[in-house]
Amino acid sequence: MLRSLELPATDYVVTGSGPLVAHGLRSVVHDLDIVARGKAWQAVLRLGTPEAPPSGYGSLVSLCGGSIEVFDRWLPGSPGPDQMIEDAEWVQGIPFSPLREVLTWKERLGRQKDQDDAKLIRDYLAHSDG
Repeated sequence: MLRSLELPATDYVVTGSGPLVAHGLRSVVHDLDIVARGKAWQAVLRLGTPEAPPSGYGSLVSLCGGSIEVFDRWLPGSPGPDQMIEDAEWVQGIPFSPLREVLTWKERLGRQKDQDDAKLIRDYLAHSDG
């Protein structure tokens, strides 16, 4: 679905739990979270209407029946979109937030699902070069 949007890959990053799928730590996610800027954000605005995200921070456009959520910035306290996109790790031609960055905000959120994901990431990083 993400590839079908034909977003310019240098203007977005997959974040949320998506990087866990990219590294084989999870096999499925409820939705794919994307942070977009520039041409990618403009393309998304042509596909949907922005609304306030649950965090109340920035804007969110829900696409593909809610399977893809595109944000113009991530959570409060996270790096801005430019920094997130520049720091991306590329997996099969798709930019993903590095697991260490994902770990930082998942630990900060502290929800049960984030605690579970944080444990998966810590275990993975302890046994890899990642």
